[in-house]
Amino acid sequence: MKKNIFLKIMSIGLLPGLLFLNSCTSENNEARNMEQIYEDEGVPIKIEKVVSVNFESSLTYNTILSGIKESSANAMVDGRIEKVFVKAGDFVKKDQMLVAFPTDNPSAQYFQAEAAYQNSLSTYERYKSIYEAGGVSKQTLDDIKTQMEVNKANFDNIQELVKVKAPISGYVTKVSVNESDVVKKEVSLVTVADLSKLKATINISESEINEVKVGTKATAKWQGQIIFGKVSQVDLAMNTSTQSFNANIEFDNKEGKFAAGLTVDVILSGAGGNNTISVERKNLVKKGDDYFVFVNENNTAIMKKVEIGKSRGLSVEILNGLDENEILITEGQIFLENKTKVKVIN
Repeated sequence: MKKNIFLKIMSIGLLPGLLFLNSCTSENNEARNMEQIYEDEGVPIKIEKVVSVNFESSLTYNTILSGIKESSANAMVDGRIEKVFVKAGDFVKKDQMLVAFPTDNPSAQYFQAEAAYQNSLSTYERYKSIYEAGGVSKQTLDDIKTQMEVNKANFDNIQELVKVKAPISGYVTKVSVNESDVVKKEVSLVTVADLSKLKATINISESEINEVKVGTKATAKWQGQIIFGKVSQVDLAMNTSTQSFNANIEFDNKEGKFAAGLTVDVILSGAGGNNTISVERKNLVKKGDDYFVFVNENNTAIMKKVEIGKSRGLSVEILNGLDENEILITEGQIFLENKTKVKVIN
């Protein structure tokens, strides 16, 4: 009876081991079978014929737009804001009134300047009549006229202090103050921008600078909308703080699609042309610093070193190493080495 129990226990103890051994044997057989299949029939691959295409690269940057001309009207005196005449979005003409300070502002001395000018004007008009009657010399009249003109210029300057005007024609993009605010001298009050054209500045890396020239076409994209422009200026020297080259781009915005201050994607059209060979980046195999592709020659995978150029989306330009009409392997590269036997399945 004990003997039978022992045999049953032995049978139960061996069962997991036998199952494990059987599983390993099955996996090994399956692995050997796949290896044998690949060796006998070849690694399954997909292919496509290499053809020349019209390949144009592109470069994308993220930047902020501003008006082609932009200027701020600043406070010229300390004091309280009496009146704000504009709001953001208004179109103003050059010298249009934007903000007014009280004329009794102590810093301006408005009334003193006005009185001096009015007094000298009256004096000049009186002496002019006397001169026409032969009562004073021409030199005396000229001296009085000069003093009147000096007082007028002084009064005009005082008016500029308390009556802040638009420095350029354009749209008000920012109003920084409210009525009754007390501000310091030189504080920005209103910003005006010419938005018929917009500009942007981008930083171009050393590796990309040869692709960007004055006149290079550019596109700005924001929330599905597009405006077009071109590069207007490219620095000839690297900015040492950013390790890049600055370039300015101008965009046509006559339809008013974009506003100043928007953060947009700027796409530059790079160099390119006809008869260019390109491959999808997934078809490249990188080993160290070098790139390779696999081509099919008589059902044998041949590894070829290639020199890559510019990128365009998922495609990469091939400068050397791959010729037109060769048969490029596009799937199955992970299982390949040089001179591996292959089997085309597409």
